[in-house]
Amino acid sequence: MEAMPQTGQTRGQRRLKLVNFEIQENHISHETQGLSDKYLVVRRGKPFKVTLLFYGRMWNPNTECLALQVLLGEMSAKMLVHFSDKFFDRHSWSARIYPGNIGHRVVTVHVCAPVLSSVAHYQLLVHISGAHEQSSYVAGMFVLLCNPWLKDDPVYMPLDAQRQEYVKNDYGMIYMGTDINFSQQPWSFSQYEPGVLEACLQLLQVSPQHLSNSHKDYVRRADPAYLSRIICAMVNSNDDMGVLEGRWKGSYKNGVNPTEWSGSADILLRWMAAKGNPVRYGQCWVFASVLCTVMRVLGIPSRVVTVFNAAHDGDGNLITEEFYSSTGQRLGISKDSIWNFHVWAECWMRRSDIGDGFDGWQVVDPTPQEMSAGIYRCGPCPVVAIQRRSLSIPYDTAFIYASVDSDIVRTILRSGKVVGKKVDTKWVGRLILTKSIGSDVPEDLTESYKRQKKEQLSKMGDSGFAERCMSSFDNNGPEFADHSTRSFNGFDKLTYTAVYSCRSVRPRPPKQDGSSLDVTLTIDEEPTIGKSINLTVTVTNPTNSARLLREHLSAQIKKFNSSPEKSFWTSHQDVCIQPFEDLIRHHSIPPSKYEAFLAGDDIVKVAVVIKDLKTKERVLAIQDLNLSSPKINIQVEGGDRIQVKEECIAIVSFTNQLNKPLGSAVLTVEGYGLLQGKHEARLTVLQPDEKIEKKITIIASTLGTKMLSASFSHSSSSSVLSRCFHKVTVT
Repeated sequence: MEAMPQTGQTRGQRRLKLVNFEIQENHISHETQGLSDKYLVVRRGKPFKVTLLFYGRMWNPNTECLALQVLLGEMSAKMLVHFSDKFFDRHSWSARIYPGNIGHRVVTVHVCAPVLSSVAHYQLLVHISGAHEQSSYVAGMFVLLCNPWLKDDPVYMPLDAQRQEYVKNDYGMIYMGTDINFSQQPWSFSQYEPGVLEACLQLLQVSPQHLSNSHKDYVRRADPAYLSRIICAMVNSNDDMGVLEGRWKGSYKNGVNPTEWSGSADILLRWMAAKGNPVRYGQCWVFASVLCTVMRVLGIPSRVVTVFNAAHDGDGNLITEEFYSSTGQRLGISKDSIWNFHVWAECWMRRSDIGDGFDGWQVVDPTPQEMSAGIYRCGPCPVVAIQRRSLSIPYDTAFIYASVDSDIVRTILRSGKVVGKKVDTKWVGRLILTKSIGSDVPEDLTESYKRQKKEQLSKMGDSGFAERCMSSFDNNGPEFADHSTRSFNGFDKLTYTAVYSCRSVRPRPPKQDGSSLDVTLTIDEEPTIGKSINLTVTVTNPTNSARLLREHLSAQIKKFNSSPEKSFWTSHQDVCIQPFEDLIRHHSIPPSKYEAFLAGDDIVKVAVVIKDLKTKERVLAIQDLNLSSPKINIQVEGGDRIQVKEECIAIVSFTNQLNKPLGSAVLTVEGYGLLQGKHEARLTVLQPDEKIEKKITIIASTLGTKMLSASFSHSSSSSVLSRCFHKVTVT
């Protein structure tokens, strides 16, 4: 970069001709390759090289002082350049010339920023002063980021495999659905796409904190906890000029359906182009993934985490309430809610603001649910604080604790009166997943959030557990504790079974017909669109008396984050169970019962209520399930590793595996960084076992991980029947 005389300075004899930021060498040394080809991007606490090229009279180190100055807003740091071969002091700005780094007209200076420098865009000046002359030059701009490779940095991560995964890796996996049948979607974090770095820095510049007091904001940007709190608020647009506007129901016609996003670059670049207007629309996984991109760009290790059966504790009492009719239909009359899955991010840092013991992964949730200090944001909250139930630790620990570990009270109502109640301590946060290091296989994080509670319950035993339940609820009707088990063999082959055993926890006077029933509800196999949903209800009579029971089954459609709609299928029947018998009841919901109601990403809630017709006792068991979509096949000729700027052929196809023809079939393909616009194949009618196919040419303009996305829709449904994302690595 050509060195320009600083405004307001006397030009004199111009002696500094060029400042070379040695971008390629510095980027390799600082692990910032690919983040920018426009600016020097370096990490705090680690020296970087700047080469000064003189012409005319050479700088004379014996008679003239050479100094560098960095500017950030109203802040300034000036450092004299010394000849030295000693180690840098990482706590102040310093500049040195090592022996052998000065030539005929070239001087190489090594500059080091303090380890607790603010993350920002800095300006660099060069000053030369002698007895009779002073000259100052604007050398250019550089970007300073956090440094997880440096032990003294609060974001330091000890293992290189961790840093490669949580800082440098540009794609991840999002897990969706239910804990017994989840799907995974690749996501391109896209931190190496042109313009993404600038968008991330712009987020800091337009935050309310910066606009109201830029100096204070610059000072505080040295703290990763502060940075994460600012970015968390700026990813949603509820309080500021943030990136994304959320929408969870209604039409997406004036924006993008959240299920169609596959990467962060498209979103961030649209936000930059919109100059402060939000991008439409986001839901939890989109908010969390964009935040993960920004944090990785800023040098803060981060990952995306899915919590299955995440509670929203609307009244802050750490208890989630659900209400059901006496026939098993979920009633939407509670302020609380359970999301089948919720996605947030974790960021890695030391928490010097709250003392020892709370370092490591911190939950940061940008989905606008509740306000924190008057702004829609959540965290950073130490995961270890959730595990220890240290609910007073900042930020928002009680709310996040309730999301993963609150108890659910399920109340059965009949004509407005309570006729049954039970507490479930295992449903919320039953499974918590993130992408594994160096692999697409999910890593189970459940115990890092919930181990302490499990140990406490184990020590309490049955009597302590019953006492805990009784202390929380009133005397209206029977109360039951719900003990759930989840069985799976790895993550590549799930056993689609969830068992809910309900038993009495409040001591009662002995009854002639004995104690409560045991009821389980089982999903027999992986539910798939176009096939029947097969259920099994098992009722165990632990008494020596026959009992007359009434079985009510109900199935409802629901979005992953909302209350279910009216039942689309019910079954009612009286049955008799003999003493000490296991009564097994099989049920099947045919496709004709759900196809008219079910959209591609909907959940089915199934509930059974067993009523003892003599004692009036009622037992509730529930299950949520999602139906697997028919598969879209994407193949890239020559494999999924392609060369930059070389043409490749991709073949996308869908075969109708349903037992009926599909009218107005449309197969749509797109891919940010691979294709221009959308590409479609259409058929008037797609018969059973018939294939629709689209062959396209893809060209990658930049390195990194790209996503091809494909969707299939037809006229019999208002929503997409199937969607697929395919990862392509560009080298």
